[in-house]
This record gives sequence, C-alpha cells and structure tokens, in this order.
Amino acid sequence: MNPQVVMSGIRPTGSGAAHLGHWEGALKSWVKLQETAQCYYSIVDWHALTTEYQDVSNIEANVRQALLDLLAVGIDPEKSVVYLQSAIKEISELFLLLGMMTPLGWLERVPTFKEQQAQLSDRDINTFGFLGYPLLQTVDIVIMKADTVPVGEDQVFHLELAREIVRRFNGLYGDCFPEPQPFLTPIPKLPGVDGRKMSKSYGNAIFLSDAAAVIDEKIRPMVTDTRRKKRSDPGVPEDCPVFALHKAYSKADEIAAMAEGCRTAGIGCLDCKKILIANINGFLEPFRQRRGKYEHISVRDILEPGNLRATQRAKQTVAQVRELMKI
Repeated sequence: MNPQVVMSGIRPTGSGAAHLGHWEGALKSWVKLQETAQCYYSIVDWHALTTEYQDVSNIEANVRQALLDLLAVGIDPEKSVVYLQSAIKEISELFLLLGMMTPLGWLERVPTFKEQQAQLSDRDINTFGFLGYPLLQTVDIVIMKADTVPVGEDQVFHLELAREIVRRFNGLYGDCFPEPQPFLTPIPKLPGVDGRKMSKSYGNAIFLSDAAAVIDEKIRPMVTDTRRKKRSDPGVPEDCPVFALHKAYSKADEIAAMAEGCRTAGIGCLDCKKILIANINGFLEPFRQRRGKYEHISVRDILEPGNLRATQRAKQTVAQVRELMKI
C-alpha cells in the first residue's frame, strides 16, 4: 500500500511563529504523522504577504523563527520534507492554472475573508492576494498530491474548498489530484488571551518560544467569566477562556478542582491563573530546551534539502497538470 501523504504549512508572521493554537490544532499531529506517513511541511512565506505585504521587513527573520519552532517541537528534517514555499516556483504556476477554473464566488464565501477584514481593520487587505489565499492553500496541498492535512477547526472550511477545486479539476480535465481529508486533533481550537480564537493576527497568542516571564505577563490580565465581579461571586467555568486553557494543559484532578472552585467561588481567578501559568511553563520547557540547541543553525542548510525534494515532486505534478490542460 502507498503511504499516507501529508501536507501542512505554517505562516512566518507575528512576533513569533508558532503558538499553542498551532500546537493543538496541527503541530502535535505533524510530529505524530512523520513517524508513519510521507510528510511535506512548508514555511509558507507567500501566505505571509496576504496580510503583511505593506511591511515585509520581518519576514526573513520570521522564517527563521518558524523553522526553530518546528525543530523545537520535534519535526525531524530526516523524516519529513521541510521546505520554504517561495523556493518552489511551481506553486506559483499551479496557482495561476487552477485560478483559471476556480469560481470567484467560491472564494468570496470563505468565512475568514469577511471575518478577518473586520478583525484586521488596521490594514488594507482588500486585495486579490487575500481573496485568493484559500486557493493558494489548495495549491500547497495538491501540488504534493497530499491526501491528509492536519488542520485546526478554523481551516476545515478551507479544506472543503480544496476538495471542491479538486473535484472540479478532475471532472474537467481528468483524474490528477486526491481529495485531501482533514486530520483534527482532540483540541482543534484554542482561545487566545483575549477570549477570541488564538491567532497571531489578533495579537492574542501564547507562543511556543515565549519565556516563562512572558507567559506570566500574558495570562495574569486575562478576562475570566464576567459573572465573577467580586472574589465571592461564583462563575461558570465553561464560559471562561482560562478554564479552556486548563483543559488543555492541566491534570484531570486540577481541572476538576478549578471547575468546582469557580462554580462555588472557592478559588479566586488569580490563584486559578497561577496554576495555569505553572502548567503551561512546564509544558513548554522541553520545547525551550530543544530550541536552544538550534539557535545558531543555518536556515539555508536545513531547508535546502527539503526545497530540492519538494521541487522534484512539484515538477512532476505540474507536468501532469500541463498535459491534462493541453498547455
């Protein structure tokens, strides 16, 4: 049997690359899948341009941070093909070719298009690149002939769009691409420190590279259940983003104790946060130690072998697409 083919990517944006939402939604799966599947993991720097095109000064540094994060969590370039998106020129060609047959309405109905236009009102993202980025995501996946994509819950709609594009291409020109399926983790969505979905774009993320003191600074001011205006007021833990993080990073007995303490006002919110801070720092410490071993690596030395392997596979796919489209 042919091995499972996995593709996923990480955007090199923000003050750090990967955050806890990335770990829970995708990176945890990346590490697991590289043991059994044929994995292609990309640092998608072209995607960074969709929201950061007005200031590209940090992209190169963020590529390095993204690579360090991947190595820190346990991605092994000997087991997985780790590469830079912009090094694979065939991606841009396939983006053009698939763009010719992708209906405009399919892109306009993607939920994050209007959502991020509202959330990122401080920048102009009313561009073709931003509208078309779900198609570029599709190209990232199908150019590697991937059948499995580890994604967070917020990306499931994008993957459905990818399957629609695949079905349309295969129907128009002949079988070429497998329909990619999502691979979700038990915690596909994690709240940020402001209660919204954790996102670099929203500035509410806890990064895998954050120092212990930074974790403390981010979690202490978090808004909890608004019912708890005073220490003696009971709350509803299910409505508290701090409790959602406890469910991901605290032990079962601690989770039960935090839930009971919230409902009965038996514990104050700050004490609850102190326990969470300790647990998140404990979780991140192995990543910090592993990351420290790679601080002086050459990005080019690590990525170049993966770039060559990804290019080889991409060339084969584009050659097949050209033949089917009579180009």
